Amino acid sequence: MPSTPRPLRKLGFLTIGLFDEADPRRGHETTLAIIELGERLGFDSAWLRHRHLQYGISSPVAVLAAASQRTSRIELGTAVIPLGWENPLRLAEDLATVDVLSGGRLNPGVSVGPPMHFDRVKEALYPDTADAEDFGYGRARRLLDLVRGEPASGFSGTEGFEVFSDRVQPHSPGLGSRLWYGGGSLGSARWAGENGMNFLTSSVVKAEGPDGEGDFADLQLALVRAFRAAHPDGDAARVSQGLVVIPTDSATPEQRAKYEEFAARRLPRTTSPQGPARLLFAPDLVGTSAELAERLHAHAAFREIDEVAFALPFTFAPEDYVQILTDMATHLGPALGWKPGV
Repeated sequence: MPSTPRPLRKLGFLTIGLFDEADPRRGHETTLAIIELGERLGFDSAWLRHRHLQYGISSPVAVLAAASQRTSRIELGTAVIPLGWENPLRLAEDLATVDVLSGGRLNPGVSVGPPMHFDRVKEALYPDTADAEDFGYGRARRLLDLVRGEPASGFSGTEGFEVFSDRVQPHSPGLGSRLWYGGGSLGSARWAGENGMNFLTSSVVKAEGPDGEGDFADLQLALVRAFRAAHPDGDAARVSQGLVVIPTDSATPEQRAKYEEFAARRLPRTTSPQGPARLLFAPDLVGTSAELAERLHAHAAFREIDEVAFALPFTFAPEDYVQILTDMATHLGPALGWKPGV
């Protein structure tokens, strides 16, 4: 472990974009306004989380296309797109299109595995091919190859008045280096490294090892090291950490009480691995920026990364997000060695 933590180089945030079913536009507009605020505050990145058949953003790539036209500097990411819901060829076209529109600011994060509640949705999603679909790493490899310009067709040239390409169009040359894999297991970390991706690690990891137990920070550190050991860039390979971190410097007494109650309600799930997958959750961090910086500097995994995308609690109000993001940019980020983008 390094004797001192790395200075924080990139500060980002993650949101889910909740909305009212009767008025979905307002929720989406609020999400766009939060991204615009993030750019004004100097954040390096804003990330959207995917939610299917729920009252959260189901199409983050479309929302980020809108965000790309309202911002000019901030990087725009997905954390993450579950590829079990996607056709890699069509997704590659959408990602490249938004990357071109954004001026090369898109950071797509993806993951593999069967869609959540697959038995309930497979007839609508894959009515003819549900039993034949590959939901493993091969699906991510297809997307990687297509984004990076590998042939998608055996034909290119002119046919009548139509001109055809054998690779995804538009082709955005830098996009292939900005693809992220979101994983919580050692196998996922190694696969992402071996395939030259960047790595997103969140507030959830798998409790792996002989006894299936362990400290969250130590387990997350093992993922970071396994990823970098497998990556061609070694220790320079990009890792972003996505803990729930809530600074309270300018919060009202009512906000502080709400934040502390939120974290306390979720704390029991952090004491032992949960469910058949034995998932271990990180505690939510609430406090002043000075307190949070001290806790993060003592966090084994945080000490070895220099990028974060702190997750905004999903159920808070827009005014809470404004306070949290403002405190992150003006107090917490500088306490971690970060300087705002311009």
